[in-house]
Amino acid sequence: MMGKSHFIISTGITLSVMNLLGYEITVPAVAVAAVSSLLPDIDEPNSLLVRSAVPEPMLRLLQVALIGAAIYLYFAGIAEPPWHIVLALLVGSVSFLPGRRLRQLVMLLIALALFAFADDYDPWNYIAACILVVASVVPHRGITHTLYAVAGWGALLYFVSLGMNDGGSLWIAGGLSYALHLLADSLTQRGITPLPPLPFKLRLKLMSTGTKKGSGVEKVCIVLTLLLVVYVFVITPS
Repeated sequence: MMGKSHFIISTGITLSVMNLLGYEITVPAVAVAAVSSLLPDIDEPNSLLVRSAVPEPMLRLLQVALIGAAIYLYFAGIAEPPWHIVLALLVGSVSFLPGRRLRQLVMLLIALALFAFADDYDPWNYIAACILVVASVVPHRGITHTLYAVAGWGALLYFVSLGMNDGGSLWIAGGLSYALHLLADSLTQRGITPLPPLPFKLRLKLMSTGTKKGSGVEKVCIVLTLLLVVYVFVITPS
Protein backbone atom coordinates (compact mmCIF):
# COMPACT_ATOMS: atom_id res chain seq x y z
CA MET A 1 0.00 0.00 0.00
CA MET A 2 1.22 3.50 -0.84
CA GLY A 3 2.61 5.73 1.90
CA LYS A 4 -0.07 8.41 1.62
CA SER A 5 -2.76 5.75 2.01
CA HIS A 6 -1.06 4.35 5.11
CA PHE A 7 -0.85 7.86 6.53
CA ILE A 8 -4.54 8.65 6.06
CA ILE A 9 -5.91 5.25 7.04
CA SER A 10 -3.76 4.47 10.08
CA THR A 11 -3.84 8.00 11.50
CA GLY A 12 -7.55 8.52 10.86
CA ILE A 13 -8.67 5.20 12.32
CA THR A 14 -6.33 5.49 15.31
CA LEU A 15 -7.56 8.94 16.34
CA SER A 16 -11.17 7.92 15.78
CA VAL A 17 -10.85 4.80 17.92
CA MET A 18 -9.05 6.72 20.65
CA ASN A 19 -11.83 9.30 20.72
CA LEU A 20 -14.50 6.59 20.87
CA LEU A 21 -12.68 4.96 23.79
CA GLY A 22 -12.53 8.26 25.65
CA TYR A 23 -8.83 9.03 25.31
CA GLU A 24 -7.83 12.67 24.99
CA ILE A 25 -6.57 13.59 21.53
CA THR A 26 -3.45 15.64 22.26
CA VAL A 27 -0.97 17.16 19.83
CA PRO A 28 1.76 14.63 20.83
CA ALA A 29 -0.71 11.76 20.32
CA VAL A 30 -1.59 13.03 16.84
CA ALA A 31 2.10 13.41 15.96
CA VAL A 32 2.96 9.93 17.22
CA ALA A 33 0.01 8.38 15.37
CA ALA A 34 1.06 10.13 12.15
CA VAL A 35 4.71 9.04 12.41
CA SER A 36 3.75 5.50 13.44
CA SER A 37 1.48 5.18 10.40
CA LEU A 38 4.61 5.34 8.21
CA LEU A 39 7.25 3.99 10.58
CA PRO A 40 7.13 0.32 9.48
CA ASP A 41 8.30 1.40 6.02
CA ILE A 42 11.46 3.02 7.38
CA ASP A 43 13.20 -0.14 6.17
CA GLU A 44 12.38 0.94 2.58
CA PRO A 45 14.74 3.76 1.44
CA ASN A 46 12.22 4.93 -1.19
CA SER A 47 9.24 5.02 1.16
CA LEU A 48 7.30 8.23 1.84
CA LEU A 49 8.75 8.59 5.34
CA VAL A 50 12.38 8.16 4.29
CA ARG A 51 12.02 10.29 1.14
CA SER A 52 10.51 13.07 3.26
CA ALA A 53 13.29 12.85 5.84
CA VAL A 54 16.05 12.41 3.23
CA PRO A 55 14.94 14.36 0.13
CA GLU A 56 16.70 14.39 -3.23
CA PRO A 57 18.55 17.70 -2.57
CA MET A 58 20.17 16.12 0.48
CA LEU A 59 21.37 13.21 -1.65
CA ARG A 60 22.80 15.59 -4.24
CA LEU A 61 24.56 17.52 -1.46
CA LEU A 62 26.04 14.29 -0.12
CA GLN A 63 27.29 13.33 -3.59
CA VAL A 64 28.98 16.71 -4.04
CA ALA A 65 30.53 16.44 -0.57
CA LEU A 66 31.89 12.96 -1.32
CA ILE A 67 33.41 14.08 -4.61
CA GLY A 68 34.93 17.09 -2.85
CA ALA A 69 36.32 14.82 -0.15
CA ALA A 70 37.82 12.54 -2.80
CA ILE A 71 39.55 15.49 -4.49
CA TYR A 72 40.86 16.70 -1.12
CA LEU A 73 42.23 13.25 -0.24
CA TYR A 74 43.98 13.07 -3.62
CA PHE A 75 45.83 16.39 -3.21
CA ALA A 76 46.20 16.65 0.59
CA GLY A 77 49.01 14.12 0.86
CA ILE A 78 47.37 12.31 3.75
CA ALA A 79 48.37 8.92 2.30
CA GLU A 80 51.51 7.94 0.43
CA PRO A 81 51.28 7.24 -3.34
CA PRO A 82 49.60 5.23 -4.75
CA TRP A 83 47.35 4.85 -1.72
CA HIS A 84 46.12 8.43 -1.98
CA ILE A 85 44.61 7.47 -5.35
CA VAL A 86 43.01 4.34 -3.93
CA LEU A 87 41.57 6.29 -0.99
CA ALA A 88 40.23 9.05 -3.23
CA LEU A 89 38.63 6.53 -5.60
CA LEU A 90 37.00 4.65 -2.73
CA VAL A 91 35.45 7.81 -1.28
CA GLY A 92 34.47 9.20 -4.67
CA SER A 93 32.89 5.96 -5.83
CA VAL A 94 30.40 6.12 -2.96
CA SER A 95 28.83 9.18 -4.61
CA PHE A 96 27.76 6.98 -7.54
CA LEU A 97 25.77 4.53 -5.43
CA PRO A 98 22.05 4.18 -6.28
CA GLY A 99 19.61 6.46 -4.49
CA ARG A 100 18.47 3.66 -2.19
CA ARG A 101 22.01 3.03 -0.94
CA LEU A 102 22.74 6.71 -0.56
CA ARG A 103 19.63 7.14 1.60
CA GLN A 104 20.75 4.23 3.76
CA LEU A 105 24.14 5.91 4.12
CA VAL A 106 22.47 9.19 5.10
CA MET A 107 20.35 7.34 7.67
CA LEU A 108 23.51 5.87 9.23
CA LEU A 109 25.21 9.27 9.28
CA ILE A 110 22.18 10.87 10.92
CA ALA A 111 22.14 8.05 13.49
CA LEU A 112 25.82 8.67 14.32
CA ALA A 113 25.13 12.40 14.66
CA LEU A 114 22.22 11.73 17.01
CA PHE A 115 24.35 9.45 19.15
CA ALA A 116 27.17 11.99 19.31
CA PHE A 117 25.59 15.45 19.43
CA ALA A 118 21.92 15.27 20.47
CA ASP A 119 22.19 14.75 24.23
CA ASP A 120 19.68 17.55 24.85
CA TYR A 121 16.94 15.39 23.30
CA ASP A 122 17.52 12.32 25.46
CA PRO A 123 15.98 9.72 25.20
CA TRP A 124 14.40 10.51 21.81
CA ASN A 125 17.79 10.96 20.14
CA TYR A 126 18.87 7.44 21.08
CA ILE A 127 15.50 5.98 20.11
CA ALA A 128 15.64 7.63 16.69
CA ALA A 129 19.28 6.67 16.18
CA CYS A 130 18.65 3.00 17.00
CA ILE A 131 15.65 2.91 14.67
CA LEU A 132 17.71 4.43 11.85
CA VAL A 133 20.55 1.95 12.31
CA VAL A 134 18.22 -1.05 12.31
CA ALA A 135 16.16 0.26 9.39
CA SER A 136 19.23 0.84 7.22
CA VAL A 137 20.33 -2.80 7.39
CA VAL A 138 17.15 -4.92 7.52
CA PRO A 139 15.23 -6.00 4.38
CA HIS A 140 11.86 -4.44 3.50
CA ARG A 141 8.87 -6.03 5.23
CA GLY A 142 11.23 -7.80 7.57
CA ILE A 143 11.44 -7.19 11.30
CA THR A 144 9.64 -3.82 11.08
CA HIS A 145 6.55 -5.60 9.73
CA THR A 146 6.12 -8.03 12.62
CA LEU A 147 4.11 -8.16 15.83
CA TYR A 148 7.44 -7.95 17.66
CA ALA A 149 7.92 -4.47 16.22
CA VAL A 150 4.39 -3.45 17.24
CA ALA A 151 5.01 -4.63 20.81
CA GLY A 152 8.48 -3.08 20.94
CA TRP A 153 7.33 0.29 19.62
CA GLY A 154 4.33 0.36 21.95
CA ALA A 155 6.46 -0.57 24.97
CA LEU A 156 9.07 2.01 24.07
CA LEU A 157 6.46 4.75 23.84
CA TYR A 158 4.89 3.61 27.10
CA PHE A 159 8.08 3.87 29.14
CA VAL A 160 9.19 7.11 27.47
CA SER A 161 5.82 8.74 28.14
CA LEU A 162 5.77 7.91 31.86
CA GLY A 163 7.43 11.19 32.73
CA MET A 164 5.31 13.31 30.40
CA ASN A 165 2.27 15.25 31.58
CA ASP A 166 0.29 14.56 28.40
CA GLY A 167 1.97 11.31 27.38
CA GLY A 168 -0.50 8.79 28.75
CA SER A 169 -2.04 7.92 25.40
CA LEU A 170 1.13 7.99 23.29
CA TRP A 171 1.72 4.26 23.42
CA ILE A 172 -1.89 3.61 22.37
CA ALA A 173 -1.66 6.09 19.49
CA GLY A 174 1.68 4.73 18.32
CA GLY A 175 0.98 1.04 18.81
CA LEU A 176 -2.46 1.13 17.17
CA SER A 177 -1.34 3.22 14.21
CA TYR A 178 1.67 0.95 13.68
CA ALA A 179 -0.52 -2.17 13.86
CA LEU A 180 -3.00 -0.70 11.36
CA HIS A 181 -0.14 -0.20 8.90
CA LEU A 182 0.66 -3.91 9.13
CA LEU A 183 -3.01 -4.81 8.78
CA ALA A 184 -3.22 -2.71 5.62
CA ASP A 185 -0.14 -4.44 4.20
CA SER A 186 -1.77 -7.80 4.88
CA LEU A 187 -4.32 -6.92 2.18
CA THR A 188 -1.61 -7.16 -0.48
CA GLN A 189 -0.42 -10.13 -2.48
CA ARG A 190 2.90 -10.12 -0.65
CA GLY A 191 1.37 -9.78 2.82
CA ILE A 192 3.48 -9.87 5.97
CA THR A 193 5.15 -12.49 8.15
CA PRO A 194 3.94 -11.39 11.59
CA LEU A 195 5.79 -13.87 13.81
CA PRO A 196 9.12 -14.91 12.29
CA PRO A 197 10.78 -17.39 12.28
CA LEU A 198 7.34 -19.00 11.99
CA PRO A 199 6.63 -19.20 8.24
CA PHE A 200 2.97 -18.17 8.63
CA LYS A 201 2.05 -15.30 6.32
CA LEU A 202 -0.85 -12.94 6.80
CA ARG A 203 -2.06 -11.99 3.33
CA LEU A 204 -5.57 -11.56 2.01
CA LYS A 205 -4.41 -11.03 -1.61
CA LEU A 206 -6.93 -8.29 -2.31
CA MET A 207 -4.51 -6.00 -4.11
CA SER A 208 -1.02 -5.30 -5.41
CA THR A 209 0.56 -1.93 -4.70
CA GLY A 210 0.85 0.26 -7.80
CA THR A 211 -1.78 -1.55 -9.87
CA LYS A 212 -5.18 -0.24 -10.94
CA LYS A 213 -6.95 -2.70 -8.66
CA GLY A 214 -4.63 -1.81 -5.81
CA SER A 215 -5.35 1.88 -6.29
CA GLY A 216 -9.07 1.12 -6.18
CA VAL A 217 -8.78 -0.82 -2.93
CA GLU A 218 -6.74 1.97 -1.37
CA LYS A 219 -9.33 4.57 -2.38
CA VAL A 220 -12.12 2.50 -0.84
CA CYS A 221 -10.16 2.19 2.42
CA ILE A 222 -9.46 5.93 2.44
CA VAL A 223 -13.13 6.81 1.86
CA LEU A 224 -14.22 4.48 4.67
CA THR A 225 -11.62 6.04 6.96
CA LEU A 226 -12.77 9.56 6.16
CA LEU A 227 -16.39 8.56 6.79
CA LEU A 228 -15.35 7.20 10.19
CA VAL A 229 -13.48 10.43 10.99
CA VAL A 230 -16.46 12.57 10.01
CA TYR A 231 -18.80 10.41 12.09
CA VAL A 232 -16.59 10.50 15.19
CA PHE A 233 -15.39 14.10 15.12
CA VAL A 234 -18.20 15.94 13.26
CA ILE A 235 -21.49 14.09 13.57
CA THR A 236 -21.10 12.71 17.10
CA PRO A 237 -18.28 14.70 18.74
CA SER A 238 -17.69 13.90 22.41
